[in-house]
Amino acid sequence: MHPNPAFRGATEAFNLDFAREQGFGMLAVASDSAPLISHLPFLLNAAGDVAEFHLVRSNPIARLGGAPARLAVQGPHTYISPDWYRAEDQVPTWNYVAVHLVGKIEPRPEAELRDLLDRQSEAYEARLLPKTPWTADKMTDGLMERMMRQIVPFRMHVSEVHGTWKLGQNKPEAARLSAADHVDAYGMGQETALMAALMRGAQ
Repeated sequence: MHPNPAFRGATEAFNLDFAREQGFGMLAVASDSAPLISHLPFLLNAAGDVAEFHLVRSNPIARLGGAPARLAVQGPHTYISPDWYRAEDQVPTWNYVAVHLVGKIEPRPEAELRDLLDRQSEAYEARLLPKTPWTADKMTDGLMERMMRQIVPFRMHVSEVHGTWKLGQNKPEAARLSAADHVDAYGMGQETALMAALMRGAQ
């Protein structure tokens, strides 16, 4: 995470709300060689201290059992050209939003898997209204159970929350707003329109 305090002003509750809304992240766990990384959807509880997800049984992380881990949640990001600040002696940079959840992961009993999958699909399908939500009841008898044998439920006990909202807060307001306009017009990255809006609202 970026060390500049200007980018670390979001409250823990704000960062947790962002992670909960995104619902997708990159789980990183240390290993004897390179870190192990898995991209996965997750559910974060209301208190923000438990994240639930599942892993394919053959995933090396699943084989570790419990382990310290970091769940990185990526938000909008974009390249910033120094010309866009309309100020001298600027350098290229990249604005971004990211929240990291840190804690220990643990495998859960397989008896909890179906409930986890049902809650995950219910949460995601609810965002597609007025679409009629998909449920596992639509599956052919026995197929869901066979597919579930390939995955295992996991839980992370969140002990730390870190957020970086790098929106140009360290620049004069006129420079930041000028850059936001150019991000809107030429943005390179992901969700650049959202990034421009965040930059305009930054304090």
